[in-house]
Amino acid sequence: MTAQLGVRLFRRRPIMMAGVVVLLLVGSAIFAPLLAPYDPLQQNLHRVLEGPSREYLLGTDELGRDVLSRLIYGARVSLMAGGVSVALAVALGTPLGLLAGYYGGWIDSFLGKIIDAFLSFPALVLALGIAAALGPSLSNIMIALGVVYMPRFARLVRGQTLRVREEEFVTAARAVGVGDRNILARHIFPNVTSPIIVQASLNCGFAIVTEASLSFLGLGGELSVPSWGSMLRTGYGYMEISPLLAVSPGLMIFLAVLSFNLLGDGLRDALDPRLNRLDSPS
Repeated sequence: MTAQLGVRLFRRRPIMMAGVVVLLLVGSAIFAPLLAPYDPLQQNLHRVLEGPSREYLLGTDELGRDVLSRLIYGARVSLMAGGVSVALAVALGTPLGLLAGYYGGWIDSFLGKIIDAFLSFPALVLALGIAAALGPSLSNIMIALGVVYMPRFARLVRGQTLRVREEEFVTAARAVGVGDRNILARHIFPNVTSPIIVQASLNCGFAIVTEASLSFLGLGGELSVPSWGSMLRTGYGYMEISPLLAVSPGLMIFLAVLSFNLLGDGLRDALDPRLNRLDSPS
């Protein structure tokens, strides 16, 4: 199964390129102290708003800080916000979806109304409200994004659970007296993990955009901590003087979101046996 999955993914070059980009972003976030040529917080007021040069490959910002170094360190904030918030959404939404789909009845109705209430708000508006109520910080943004994306995973898992619970192996497990907890943990949950993985990869891109939007609006972490959203906000005010100051973080956000979306599409096709688009000759 793993070998077949690797072959299917390898046949699609855009997906492989997206995976490489994601790995490079993760690697740059992990090894930022080794890759960044300068301290991202080091100011040099004599070198303010300089263009690209041999010393500063992407120029400097309004405080004379190296833009390239801040972009590399900014990957930490964006990827952490995407990864942690999606992990939180999975941890909250998966149990709710399993319970609602397996038991049905009033449990399904009650949880369904809660999920529908969350989904009735636009994601950015709901995240903005939660982040504003909790206060501007990276941890609060991750909590807000986790709550915002939780209903998507709950609804996805509920739908998959409704399908799996009618399978013969689940019926057989009930017939021999296996308890509900073991059925959910050993028979149903392993069969709904593939859609969760796909949804998680797609939501990482959405979370990066949302975190950047909140940082752009001033609800991000500390101002001294570099993030792509806060850099974009700062660069917006210097578009006429130094357009690269805004263009570079915008391109990083675009590249990260595009890579996660392509990777999610590829995983969806590879993990779904009903879709054979990857196996057909291009």
